[in-house]
Amino acid sequence: MYLEHFGLKEAPFRITPHTDFFFRGANRGATLEALLYAITREEGIVKVSGEVGSGKTMLCRVLIERLPATVETIFLANPSLSRDEILFAIGDELKLELDKERMTRVLRALQEYLLRLYGEGRRVVVLIDEAHAMPDETLEEIRLLSNLESNRHKLLQIVLFGQPELDEHLDTAGMRQLKERITHSFRLEPLVHGDIENYIDFRMRAAGYHGPKVFTKDAIRLIARTSQGLTRRINILADKALLAAFAGGTHAVTGAEVKRAVRDSEFSRARSGAQKIRIGAAALAAGVILGWATHMLLSGDTRSATPPALAVPPQASARPDPGAGVNAPPPTPTPAAERNVAPTAIPEAPAPTNAELKPPPAATADALLGEPLAPARGELAHERFEATQEWLRSTPGDRYAIQLATVNAGELSQLEDFLQKAAAVLPVRELFVYSVKIDGQQHYRVAYGSYPNAVKASEAIAGLPELLAAYQPYVRTVARMRSQNRQ
Repeated sequence: MYLEHFGLKEAPFRITPHTDFFFRGANRGATLEALLYAITREEGIVKVSGEVGSGKTMLCRVLIERLPATVETIFLANPSLSRDEILFAIGDELKLELDKERMTRVLRALQEYLLRLYGEGRRVVVLIDEAHAMPDETLEEIRLLSNLESNRHKLLQIVLFGQPELDEHLDTAGMRQLKERITHSFRLEPLVHGDIENYIDFRMRAAGYHGPKVFTKDAIRLIARTSQGLTRRINILADKALLAAFAGGTHAVTGAEVKRAVRDSEFSRARSGAQKIRIGAAALAAGVILGWATHMLLSGDTRSATPPALAVPPQASARPDPGAGVNAPPPTPTPAAERNVAPTAIPEAPAPTNAELKPPPAATADALLGEPLAPARGELAHERFEATQEWLRSTPGDRYAIQLATVNAGELSQLEDFLQKAAAVLPVRELFVYSVKIDGQQHYRVAYGSYPNAVKASEAIAGLPELLAAYQPYVRTVARMRSQNRQ
């Protein structure tokens, strides 16, 4: 409807995956390259997790297109398959006639066929979508499938795509064996403000737009706040905002058009409901405290000046502290992407007010990002933090570093201990410490090295000492580190 109005060849913000619109920023491109590396190097089971609407299916589709012609891909989109059905689904994709009466023969036939393909220089990768919804018995069958191998090589590569519930499920005792087989874990994080501006501009130009930026700073700011960085929500809001601009006869999308889009979005209404609950809870708490204070004044009781404890609803995410246990590798190491990223549930932000939508003065725009907070103690931690700030300012954003660990600011002794151990096996000048906020709490991340691309960084991970490899490190762009350092 608005294509001609904006000089577009096609709709820029469709929510169905279109690989021509794959955005390589915000670590998406690095994750794609690392996935290609892991699959072509026969690295066993790989896991990719992310919130609903974070771009997992798009990444999967681009991965299928980018894999070499020697790799046969099997895409399984039905998470409700039983352990037997998943074997037959794989067999059907490979055009095998399997004996449905005896499962031992099914596995043998599958292994023989995979061996024949391997002898011809071909590989098979199974991409499983919505893996978080799979029954336990099916996940166990996936673990057994990962055992299919020749004398020296895996015959079947498996990539699990799922929501953060998959990470939590793999932490349970019953999934310990499967978790041990996962060699690489990746997390698609929500886009930050700068990523969102680049993402919207990229999709507009991929759709054929050639003029100046359509979305104003106010519009981007409101989309970022409402979408919480999830690409599906960004697409929905941007599409509706373009339609509102077309209806209003304007070629610029401002905060006014985005406000109309927000009012017309289902997830915005759900957010408003949650906000009302929070306001009600706050009012109730204030009433309790006010009543207690009145009682104390009237009764003249001065024995205690401490208000009664209030029952506080638990947070939406009650996952373990990402910085815990960094002193020594745990018996079953937690994948890096599960330790080094924000918790799965992202707190809902209050609905924006008119005052909030006003652009900040130019002099204070940088202040809104916040200055990185140095570690309060730890000589080596403080030294590497200061050196890292200079390194982040001077290093090109398209370079890569290896993320080693994340430590809560309340456990700085563990940060210092980890750095001392890492410095004993790695050049200390290549260890970096930077600030990051996770669910509003201060943390510090430890990174290592500087590499020209994701492939080189992934190759370097393979050469890390066992002490550090136990944390299953992963790669991240310097641009992403820089943006998180100033959250």
